[in-house]
Order: sequence, then C-alpha cells, then structure tokens
Amino acid sequence: MKLGETGIADVVFDPRSRDDIPQLLRGLQYIYVTPTVRDEVFAVLEAVVPQGVDPTNGRPGMDLWKILVMGTLRLNLNCDYDRLHELVNNHRTVRQMLGHGLLDDDETYALDTVKANVRLLTPEVLDRINQVVVKAAHRLVKNNVADPLRGRCDSFVVETDVHYPTDINVLFDAARKVIELLAVLCQFFHLTEWRQSAYQIRQLKKLFRKAQTLKRSHSKDPEKKEAQKARVIEAHQAYLERASALLDKAQDTLLKLEHLFAANPAQVAEIQRFMDHARRQIEQVARRVLAGETIPHEEKVFSVFEEHTEWISKGKAGVPVELGLRVCVLEDQHGFILHNRVMERETDDKVAVPMVTEAQARFPDLSVCSFDKGFHSQPNQAALPERLELVVLPKKGRLSVPDQAREHADDFVAVRRRHPAVESAINALEVHGLDRCLDHGLDGFKRYVALAVVARNIQKLGAVLRKREKLPDSKRRNRCQAA
Repeated sequence: MKLGETGIADVVFDPRSRDDIPQLLRGLQYIYVTPTVRDEVFAVLEAVVPQGVDPTNGRPGMDLWKILVMGTLRLNLNCDYDRLHELVNNHRTVRQMLGHGLLDDDETYALDTVKANVRLLTPEVLDRINQVVVKAAHRLVKNNVADPLRGRCDSFVVETDVHYPTDINVLFDAARKVIELLAVLCQFFHLTEWRQSAYQIRQLKKLFRKAQTLKRSHSKDPEKKEAQKARVIEAHQAYLERASALLDKAQDTLLKLEHLFAANPAQVAEIQRFMDHARRQIEQVARRVLAGETIPHEEKVFSVFEEHTEWISKGKAGVPVELGLRVCVLEDQHGFILHNRVMERETDDKVAVPMVTEAQARFPDLSVCSFDKGFHSQPNQAALPERLELVVLPKKGRLSVPDQAREHADDFVAVRRRHPAVESAINALEVHGLDRCLDHGLDGFKRYVALAVVARNIQKLGAVLRKREKLPDSKRRNRCQAA
C-alpha cells in the first residue's frame, strides 16, 4: 500500500448504478478479497509470465492482477483498446481496482503496453481461471453443495472482422498487401522498384471496380446478352492480367532482395503468403468467369487476413449468411458458463459428446444436459446416456413409439422447457463482446472467446453479490442461513 491508495477490499461502488462496470469490478473484488479464490487465480496467472523471464530481476513489468482486470474489462464492455486505454488512465474506480491512489495520477499506461500485456493471456490460462470463478460462484448460489449441475448446450456464430467476400475483392486485398509490404521493404533497403506503389494500387483498383460494377445482362435479346457477357469477360481478363504482372514483378523483387540483402525471413514469408493467396484467387476467377466453372465451396477462402473465417448459413430469418466461426457454450442452471468450444469446421452434432466430456472433466457433478435438434445423431443418442443421468436431445423427423414415450416423459419435458434459457446466456455473451471478434488470427479468436466467457462469469458473480447487498438485513440473513 502507498500513501493515498485505497485497498481493493475497501473500494466502494455506487449501489444505484446499473452499468456493467460496477458489476464486473464487484466480481473481481470478491476474487481478490477471498483468500482461497485469490490464491488459485494468481497461481494460474503465473503461467502468463513468458518463459525465460525472471520476475525478481530487471525492470518490473505489469502486475498479473492488472492484466486480468484490463482483459475482462475490455471484453465485458465490448470495447476496443483505445477505450480501454482511456478507462485505465482516467476512470477513478477502475484505477482503484488497479491499485492506484490519489497521489499517483501521473502514473498512466501507454496504449501499446495495454495491448501487449492483455495479449499475454492464453485460452488455456483463461479456461483454468474460469473454472476457479465458476466453482467460487457455485459456493455462493447453491442451496446445497451436493446439488447436481444441470446444463444447457447450444452454439452460435461469432463473426470475424472481415468485409463481405467475393473472389475479385479477395484478390485485390491480397495484391494490395503484396504491393504495400514490398514498398516498405524496398524503401528500407533503398530500392526503387516500388516507389510508385500507391499509383500501382490505384490502377489495379480501377480495373477491380470496373469488373465489380459490370453485371450479367437479364435482357431477352441474345445479342445484348452476348455483348454484355463479352464486356464482363474482357474486364475480368484485364484485371487478372494486371494482377499477374504485379505478382511477377513482386517475385523478381523478392529474388533480388534475397541475393543482395539479408531480408527479414518473417517479412518475406508474409509477402509470400499474400502472393500465394493472390495466385489462388487469379486461378479461381479465371475458372469461374473465363471457363464458366463452378468453384467448390471447400476451395474458397473468404478472407486473406482472417483465414479461419467460415461461410455459415444457419437459416435464420433476415440473416442469410454469417462470416466467422461457430462457438458452442454449456451453461448451468445458475447462469454460469461451464465450458466453451470454438468449432473449426465442425457442426453441432460433432461436438455434443466432446462438450459433455470436457465439461464433466472440469465439473464432475454435471448430470443433466439439454440440447436442441441440431445436436441429434444416432451416435450421440447412444453415447450421451452413458455419461449423463438425463439427456434431453430431441430427435429429428418422425418418432418411433419408444422415442415418443421418452420425449413425453415428465423429466424430459421439464428440462426441455427450460432449455431456451440458454439463448439468454448467448445474447449476454454477444452483448458483452462476442458479436464480432476484433482480435486477429485463430489464436486471437480463441483468446477473445475465452476472455469473454471469463468476463461474463465474473460479471454474473458481481451481479449476484450486488443483489444480495441490496436485500434488507432480515431477508439476507434468512437466505444466507438457507445456503
């Protein structure tokens, strides 16, 4: 403790505030002031320290507690690093939770420092913290510690931060990045091959826009249709020829850099990756437009920046397609997320058994779980009852007599009626960060999802505590005795 600093246990939150920040900070405060929970969380956070770093030597880095507060705050508020930077430097209550007092207002954080430290959190570390948080919450909300957990499992799409893809605009993205990266590299080595890089991009973009704006003719006149088709082919051919010429020039430049200079291998590999994307797109556009082929879905790439992006069509009204990855979550009856899974090229029926198995490894008292029809498959119907006391997994199509009896049983019906409550948890996750992933790469996507789940559970814990603190003394005493 320093002069003017308020202990984290003594931080007071406005009881009338309905904002998310006091709920999250109250949950974090409970973790910090409860010795058993704090020790477990800090033991997990020690894995965040990079290998080879001695915490007793050199300049001190950011405290692990501060990293956790900043990471959960960013996801819980669904904000970017710029807003998080503003909050940690100027929000009084947040700074108190970070361990700052009235006399160190000049101690601020740089934006890059915030980014670099929050990104140290990994999905594995966050999963272990989530287990500690949920178990601590269960000790508060369970009327009986021996009560089994009843889960609800469903999936939703977390979008990646990409624009709507077409084969020609994906080609333009790849070619543009090749030119921009080569221009920077050549400038560093005082080469003049790409001094007109901005002009080259503009010229390529003109051809791209021309090909993009030409549409197929819907005229009934065969001559007009053929003339328009010829114009479309001509525009695409000019675009492809220009892109191919730029890629050939880029390859020559890379060979020159390799012979004359010791260029950074990572930079060269990144340029080569975008060139590979561009060559693939040139081939696919030529096959589609010039040869009239239909490109198979599995050959398509929907972003050269977020290569893990999938084209997902779930048949929702008003949402023809979503670009991102599916995420499966399993929520308990108290509203806490027990487990989550990023589904890479997986459908619901492929993850039902792994979700239950992995959730039970973390919470062995999970005995009941409900699903919707999308998770149905014959292997799932056979495997899940071996792991759970009650499986609520409706079958698709016409039901046999035994299936009708099973799905009309009182226990099955009661649990199935409570299953739609998982949509509330999904909506809360989407509101608090999981509508669109702002981090880059598959690793960033998984970290983003795991951090959102932890932040949501901590906020839920804080909401439970604040609700209890608002109760009259007599009601709170009776409820604590019942617990």
